[in-house]
Parts: sequence; C-alpha cells; structure tokens
Amino acid sequence: MAINLELPKKLQAVVEKGHQGAAEMLRPISRKYDLAEHAYPVELDTLAQLFEGLQEAKTISFAGADAFSGRNDEGKKTNVNGANMSALLNALEVSWGDVALLLSIPFQGLGNAAISSVATKEQLERFGKVWASMAITEPSFGSDSAAVSTTAVLDGDEYVINGEKIYVTAGSRATHIVVWATVDKSLGRAAIKSFVVPREHPGVTVERLEHKLGIKASDTAAIRFENARIPKENLLGDPEVKVDKGFAGAMETFDNTRPIVAAMAVGIARAALEELRVILTEAGIEISYDKPAHAQSAPAAEFLRMEADWESGYLLTIRSAWQADNKIPNSKEASMGKAKAARVASDITLKAVEMAGTAGYSEQTLLEKWARDSKILDIFEGTQQIQQLVVARRLLGLSSAQLK
Repeated sequence: MAINLELPKKLQAVVEKGHQGAAEMLRPISRKYDLAEHAYPVELDTLAQLFEGLQEAKTISFAGADAFSGRNDEGKKTNVNGANMSALLNALEVSWGDVALLLSIPFQGLGNAAISSVATKEQLERFGKVWASMAITEPSFGSDSAAVSTTAVLDGDEYVINGEKIYVTAGSRATHIVVWATVDKSLGRAAIKSFVVPREHPGVTVERLEHKLGIKASDTAAIRFENARIPKENLLGDPEVKVDKGFAGAMETFDNTRPIVAAMAVGIARAALEELRVILTEAGIEISYDKPAHAQSAPAAEFLRMEADWESGYLLTIRSAWQADNKIPNSKEASMGKAKAARVASDITLKAVEMAGTAGYSEQTLLEKWARDSKILDIFEGTQQIQQLVVARRLLGLSSAQLK
C-alpha cells in the first residue's frame, strides 16, 4: 500500500490550529516557565479547552485516549480522519512552540496513548477523557521495561499495588496514572500489566519533583504506591496472563507513544532550523537550493545537511502514524522514527547553538533552551540504543532473548 504524503484538508486544520496555539500561546510564555520550574502554567487551561472543543466536534482528534483510538460509537476501531496522524501532527506543531508545555497540557499525557492501546470499550468510556501520565521506570531500571518490580496482587475484587516509580512525566498534575506492574513475578514478562490509578488515591504519594536539564515547565515526579487498592476493572485490557505471547502485549503501548515522542523531536528541530535560518540570513549568508552544497558557504552547506536530516526524521515519523491508522503493524517503524527523529533533534539544536554563536548560547534566543529540551526526547520512551535494538530484532526476526 502506497503512502500519500499530501495531508487531507481536515489534517491541515490540525496543523493550522496546533501551530496557531503554539505561536500565540506557548512561545510567549516559553522562557517564563523555563525559569519558573515546577510552577503550573495556568495559561494551558485555555489551550486544553480549545483542544477539547475541537475534539467534541468529532472532526479532529486532539485530547485524551480518543485522540489515538479512532473508535466509533460502537467501540470499533475506524480510520476517522487519521486519529494517530492527527494526534501526531498536533504534537509536532505544539512542540514547535514548546515541548515542555505540550507535556503539561491537560489530557495530553502519554498515559492516554497507553490507555488507547489496550483498553476495552468499557474502559475507554470510563478513561477516554482523563488526563493520564505513564509510570514505568523504577529506581532499579531504566530502559529495560521488562524488569518491572512493582506488584499488583488480586485481593477479592481489588488489586493491591506496591512499588515506586520515578521520572513520571506530569506525575503530580495528571488526574490518573497508568502504572506498569507485575501480577505474578514467577511468570516473567507476560505477567506485566498496566493499571489506571487515580493520582489522589489512598496509598498513592508523590514523593518529590525532579530538577532537570530541560523541559523544566513539565513536572517530573517520583511516586510511591503503598497498598494502593483499585478495582480489578482498572487493569487495562485482558487480565489473563498469556505466557506464549510474552511481553508483546505490554509493548504495544509504545507503538502509539513512540511516534508521538518522535513528533515532539521533529517539532523542536524545525523550530531551531527556522530560528537559525533567520540568524544566518541576517548575517548575509545565502542558502540556495539551486546550487550544490559544496558550491556554497560552509554555514549554508551545513544548514542544507541539517535540513535534509530533519526531512528524513519527519518522513519516518509520519509513516509510523500512517501505518497505525491503516492497521499495519508499525512496531519497527515506530522505533525507527523515534530513533532517527530524536537523534536529529539533539544534533540540530546543538549545532544551531554552535552556528548562532553568542545569540545561540545566551538567552537572547530560545536556541539554548531547545538544545536542553531536546535531549530527553532521545532518552524517554526508550533510548536511542533501545530503539536500534528493537529495529534490529524486527529486521532479523530475532527475539529479545536471542538479541540483547
């Protein structure tokens, strides 16, 4: 099946609205909340209401798990206006404004994509519009998601959750937390399930907020679960442990979230490229598409290289969302897009700081902020090395046990 790279009108509306919100609401407060770490950006409530209003019109997918699911009123999956592509393009445009503020917009949490991946129809009705963060990482592991030690023990009609999660994006602001926990350690990876837990719930404690290199406007929390009891219906998807399926079920979550993180990287890299081009033009440096790079100045040639690199990251990213909307398995492509786009964002933002000189290194522009913000996109939702490992396994047809 061929992919048409021309966006339909309804998706162009997503781009226009997302970009308008980013330009008029996020860029003006970007530096303010970078300096005021942990302060909640109250201006985001207005943007969240705008997105929710567009969502209610059932023409554009913006907020909550519905932005990813593309389900109709009967709960069946449909390709309604490209739900995954819509959510991805929105993330790209808003990240052009400020990726940290995007991560702080109500109902835009990564946990919403997790809910969409595995929730039943009934669960989507209950949790489809909540603001959900995603809690996977623990003090004892980072990229190895299969090493989850947080436990969920069934006691009557409730699961009792115990454990600690760290680096939970929007962990102190989101209304709910999607918690990865094992229901039976003896059954290994297959027993890892995800649970929806209200943040303000007995046994749930936000221990601290992290101080970070970048995305300072987004809170990152450490959360402890101590005998937190939730209804058994809050286990997302099938409660049965299928050892033969292994960890694949849980990993389907990343097929939705990794393209979104890749889109964040594409957005922030484009912002840096646009700012750099303005600076180079004002310095009298001509960038031409009619002459080969070697026939132009060194800065122009470097800019053209960066722009081409950005284009490849962008195309890989939208391909993974297109596949998801057309019910084509996208695990390999989701990791390819995440690996490429995240590396491109880090490379481009750092190079832009270098080429802009004092304007790039100082707070005169947002270039230095974008360089700090971009690094996390190459780390969370699976590091660069993890993405390359996933791609290698898919290409070679090897399991995680065969290729580590």
